[in-house]
Amino acid sequence: MKLKRYQLKQVHLCVWAGAIILAFFIFVAVFADALMPYGMEELTAPFQRPSSEHLLGTNDIGQDIFSELILGTRTTLLTGITAAACIIIIGTGIGLAGGYFGGRLDKALQSLTAVGMTIPQLPFAIVFVAFMEPSMWNIVIAICLTAWPTTARLVRAKVLEVRQLPFVRVEEMMGQKSSVIMLRHILPNMSDIVLMRATLAVATSMVTEASLSFLGLGVYNQKSWGSILYYAFHKNGVVAGYTWWYVPPIICISLCIFAFVLIGYYGLGTRSPGKREEYQVIQ
Repeated sequence: MKLKRYQLKQVHLCVWAGAIILAFFIFVAVFADALMPYGMEELTAPFQRPSSEHLLGTNDIGQDIFSELILGTRTTLLTGITAAACIIIIGTGIGLAGGYFGGRLDKALQSLTAVGMTIPQLPFAIVFVAFMEPSMWNIVIAICLTAWPTTARLVRAKVLEVRQLPFVRVEEMMGQKSSVIMLRHILPNMSDIVLMRATLAVATSMVTEASLSFLGLGVYNQKSWGSILYYAFHKNGVVAGYTWWYVPPIICISLCIFAFVLIGYYGLGTRSPGKREEYQVIQ
């Protein structure tokens, strides 16, 4: 009993730690314009070392790197959250429809899911964005096209389980519409697994966005953590040992991913419906 309480306390601490880190980055993203000490149009001497005037020094064209880092938080987070939302909507919709209706529709959707899972995410995103005009929406589309199958499979498996429960069978016998049964009775009973997938999808989407930006395939007119790494590498900041230029975005990316993993795995994952013995009957 004491061990169980200790483990539960550890889980709560992990969740709170992740929530605090995430809240901090969201705050920075929302109020980036007010928090930036310098605008991107304010230029000074390039390659300055960190000082009281420029906490992280300046880049190759004299922009304040600390301001650049703050502004990049918005782009990276927004891209990750938008891509994750699209992944969850597509994956949940396909998994829900296939698992509930079954038959030929399920077979067709399962085949589509299997094909999607064979496509490597990052290489596909590189090719897709390279042939399209680099923009946030093209990056989001590239991520969504290869990331939804995992969610679809997890949702389908849970739908097959929940659909066999008595209260769902009763609704079907009473002639309730399929859409009502899926949205009011099945979907709420797998909300935990959907939310867990959403938090992890944000983390993977942020890594993909940063990778594309680092390769020069990001949005040209918007700062992001990946674009900071791109210019630090291509302007010889890494070779010259300007750690204040390329280390901060790496730390920010790592912390943000760590926060989402803490919330998704320790928070929602530990109370996933797959581990519960009771299901919620929605009136």
